[in-house]
Amino acid sequence: MSASLPGNRELPASQYNLNTYWGRVRHSADISDPSVAFEVKSTPIGLNLDQLADDSDDRTLFVSSAELESAKNLIAAFKTGRTPSMNPELWRAKKIVDSTIHPDTGEPVFLPFRMSCFVLSNLVVTAGMLTPGLKTRGTLLWQITNQSLNVAINSSNANKSTPLSTSTLIQSYILAVSASCSVALSLNAVVPRLKQVSPSTRLILSRLIPFTAVASAGALNVFLMRGEEIRRGIDVYRVMTEQEKLAKEEGGASTETLGKSKKAATLAVGETAISRVLNATPIMVLPPLILVRLQRTEWLKRRPGMTLPVNLGLILTTSLFALPLALAAFPQRQTVDVRSLEEKFWDRAGPHGKVEFNRGI
Repeated sequence: MSASLPGNRELPASQYNLNTYWGRVRHSADISDPSVAFEVKSTPIGLNLDQLADDSDDRTLFVSSAELESAKNLIAAFKTGRTPSMNPELWRAKKIVDSTIHPDTGEPVFLPFRMSCFVLSNLVVTAGMLTPGLKTRGTLLWQITNQSLNVAINSSNANKSTPLSTSTLIQSYILAVSASCSVALSLNAVVPRLKQVSPSTRLILSRLIPFTAVASAGALNVFLMRGEEIRRGIDVYRVMTEQEKLAKEEGGASTETLGKSKKAATLAVGETAISRVLNATPIMVLPPLILVRLQRTEWLKRRPGMTLPVNLGLILTTSLFALPLALAAFPQRQTVDVRSLEEKFWDRAGPHGKVEFNRGI
């Protein structure tokens, strides 16, 4: 993100009000926008970012590595005082950087695991899990694939102030895969035996099995992948006043951590796990329920080959709307009352007793 780039002058966190849910939704829609997901090497270095900012009705699908470097340079110019104020070009540059660069490392997140690529990366996997009539082999295959993708996304977007060891990564992956496959296979065996419910109800319940497996294993996956943060804590920072920010810009001082907080880490990981479940709920619930209804129509009965395209369309549409709503449930840069953390931080807070930390995505 832009906070990891050189310069002492702070950029506005967003052009939207992040203290409101709707403001965070609009900001999250920028971060998860697929139009900034890709880097194409062939784009000319002289590409004008201002053209992209002004042409919102004809948005570019691909963002080149040259555009990324140009965006970083624009932001660095603002943070070092060479650019006096924010403008549409800078907002576009911030959008590109925030959706590409990890806030802790300053390095680009690997393309398939960026939030801007989340919808596209998950599309095929989700469609596979929601395929009607999956047998045991298909269930295992898609659950393993989904958890593999989850591990990669969670690891790539986690708070990097507490590194994750390879052994912990492997252990977390194995446990998450075991949990999702166990839930899916167990429910696949139990639901058909529910004789006390009607056949239509059993059909609906069978279509919701992937959601149950994904939601439970997805939340577990976050805790397993980021358990080291809870055990060791994550970096906490003092919330600065406007005068302190100005003095920092003029003096060239860097922002120093107050130390690592286990309570902040527990809050960060817990909120991320909840947002994963919130994201999975509409994506894994609405498409299968709508598809059940559509499969009863004469149109789809006469065109069984359209089931897969319709399913993909339902999943894509739901994902595009659901992801920003889920990401916005909690601020990524979390500000909390210092009294909610360990006692060692109580006398080191910023204005109104507040401190902040990066929650991760």
